[in-house]
Amino acid sequence: MNAPRISTAADGWEEALAEAVPSGGPPAGPRVVAVEGRSGSGKSTVAARLRAALAGRGRPAAVLSMEDLYPGWEGLAEAPALLREWVLEPLSRGERAAWRRYDWERGGFARGWTPLPEDVASGGVLVVEGSGSGAAAGRGLLDLLVWVAAPGDERARRLDARGDAPVYAPYRRVWAEQEESFYAENRPREHADLVVDNPAR
Repeated sequence: MNAPRISTAADGWEEALAEAVPSGGPPAGPRVVAVEGRSGSGKSTVAARLRAALAGRGRPAAVLSMEDLYPGWEGLAEAPALLREWVLEPLSRGERAAWRRYDWERGGFARGWTPLPEDVASGGVLVVEGSGSGAAAGRGLLDLLVWVAAPGDERARRLDARGDAPVYAPYRRVWAEQEESFYAENRPREHADLVVDNPAR
């Protein structure tokens, strides 16, 4: 699929991305945008800038990180099912979505539920960012699937520069292996509606 491309090197790229988010939505429900890509591609940054651009247009928006749904460092394969069960399916039925956040220090999901903010739930935009957000299991319940692309050497540099790099380092290989398996099976890049090129600056 030859999806349209936007580059973060271009002025106003956030506005172009916000423009691509469908307007309107299900009765009393939000639009859902998935921001997918390899580790270090810049998904969280793109998602945050998209949320700000949407808010600037008067569209309530919130970001849900897949890191809240991974059940630990080996949980990439399991998280898309939780996203579908807790968030995507309820929204498709016109119900309120909520999720239990994974506590990385304690090693388990919180007992309480985090609800989608009311202004977003009633017709805003939910931006789900992270590996697994564009899984085949939930793809049909998305309004827009964005793939964030960056060169391999730049992704590695960004991972090295992460504030939590010392914590992440021991799991970097196992996570990369999970990504390889996930992307080989789900192929979200091939199904993306839009590609955001996020090169070094």
